[in-house]
Amino acid sequence: MPDKNPNTIQRRKTLKIIVGKPKKREIIIGGLYPVVIQSMCTTKTEDWKATAEQIITLKKEKCQMVRVAVPSLEAAKSIPKIRKHIKIPLVADIHFDYRLALEAIKQDADKIRINPGNIGEKDKVREIILAAKKAKIPLRLGVNGGCLENDILKKYGHSCAAAMNESARRWIRFFEKQGFKNFVVSLKASSVIETVKACRLFSKDFVYPLHLGVTEAGLNLSGIVKSSAGIGSLLLDGIGDTIRVSISGDAVKEVIVAKEILKALGMYNLEPEIIACPTCGRTEIDLEKIASEIEQKTKYIQKPIKIAVMGCVVNGPGEARGADYAVCGGKKMGAIYKNGQLVKSVKEDKLVSEFMKIINKDY
Repeated sequence: MPDKNPNTIQRRKTLKIIVGKPKKREIIIGGLYPVVIQSMCTTKTEDWKATAEQIITLKKEKCQMVRVAVPSLEAAKSIPKIRKHIKIPLVADIHFDYRLALEAIKQDADKIRINPGNIGEKDKVREIILAAKKAKIPLRLGVNGGCLENDILKKYGHSCAAAMNESARRWIRFFEKQGFKNFVVSLKASSVIETVKACRLFSKDFVYPLHLGVTEAGLNLSGIVKSSAGIGSLLLDGIGDTIRVSISGDAVKEVIVAKEILKALGMYNLEPEIIACPTCGRTEIDLEKIASEIEQKTKYIQKPIKIAVMGCVVNGPGEARGADYAVCGGKKMGAIYKNGQLVKSVKEDKLVSEFMKIINKDY
């Protein structure tokens, strides 16, 4: 359902796009519905068993939609096999060859992602649009800073936010001329600044849902920081309806980081938020170990409760008052709070177990 919490960020209202079959894998993007977390498989799609297994793992981490690369006819024909084993929408990622998009639609993909700029001729893009329209599935109109049309690059001299917006505008008008509005738009670059500028420009003129991400963000920490800066900035502006964090390597990390971005902005309601101090010379308990244990043991809770794990008396009591549950460290001891009220103090080695007894009574 649309997010009606008055304390959340004031979001930009967009068209509502439905992805997946009703009552089975249906996800709604846009229309003020909660921001959808998605990722992309790192497996070869032709290896449908490995791909299905990875998608199942991603879903366990609460990924809501997944994309697979379709660089060949064999990959496209693997879609039905994969879909039999998964319970989230499957998006086919197509580049260059429009016939692969047509085949993916024929094989019952839930959504097709294309960059019209690298598909080429408008007649080929039109065929994809008409096939999607007939199948009643949405498209993602992707505009990538690295795949802009030659005439636009010549006009601007380089990839930039204005160039990406001109490309998006061109293709949106083309889609609309075909009587097709069932699509999500993405404007991505490897530059955080250009990505943010492009999405802000776009949001002033269009009501289509936006897929957010910083493309080719990088390895581990670099990818996390770039994605958090870019996606977070836009979400704070109320812009964005679905997100994909791009990190080279394990796709599960993408989902975990995406959840943390949304939690930080009060936009995720399926897991607790863990607040933990950075530790310093005043800390006299193993705070990192305790916080990690509590985080793992509370993952089963599917509500946005706030849990504070603090190392000393400087900020501990204050954070405890603002949290649903809290642990405040002392000298090899810890105080446990619930709804801002002190419940008990216990020794460090019993702290997690006693804390979990209190939470488990409520959940």
